[in-house]
Amino acid sequence: MEMSPIIATMLSFGLVGLVCLAIAEKFVPIFPSYVLLMFVGMTAKSGLNLAAIVAATAFGSTLGSLLWYGFGWTLGSHRVEDLVTRYGRFILLPPSLYQRLVGSYRRNQFWTTLVGHTIPAVRVYLGLPAGVFKLELRGFALATLIGSLLWNTPFLCLGFLLYGSGRDPITLGLAVAVGLIAAEFAIVWILRRAKRSNARRF
Repeated sequence: MEMSPIIATMLSFGLVGLVCLAIAEKFVPIFPSYVLLMFVGMTAKSGLNLAAIVAATAFGSTLGSLLWYGFGWTLGSHRVEDLVTRYGRFILLPPSLYQRLVGSYRRNQFWTTLVGHTIPAVRVYLGLPAGVFKLELRGFALATLIGSLLWNTPFLCLGFLLYGSGRDPITLGLAVAVGLIAAEFAIVWILRRAKRSNARRF
């Protein structure tokens, strides 16, 4: 699969281009993020360069989420909900998904942000309800950075390892994404079972 000329142009600017590309991915999904990250990983020339790419893309993803946070903070709850109701379905943010994010933030803010940044579609828009709730900015940024590292690193490393193998990055990226999501659901299920078991004991 050929690399988009837009992506190739941004990559030509080095780490600055990578930061901008990661920010843009939060607003203009040219490819699904796992495909984009696979492509970016294929550009690494050494382990040291790969580490710089991981850091740059995580930083850019965090900045992109902070921009969404700013929109949520500025617009407020009523205007954001109105916009999501009118236009959310066109940008993969249906009202049902937004309301689930809001409900999750009411229960646990840090872990919702961290885990949410490892789930496709959800990871793009987490900053919007976080801004509406006016979450503590440093905690949100830290959880976003950690979550971005957890999401970006496997795809970047896979692209780096498979460069020149001739394998399709879309198929490989999708397989890894499905595996990560399945692992997350399994962890959540185990934690819920453990919580219920402890509740019954007391």
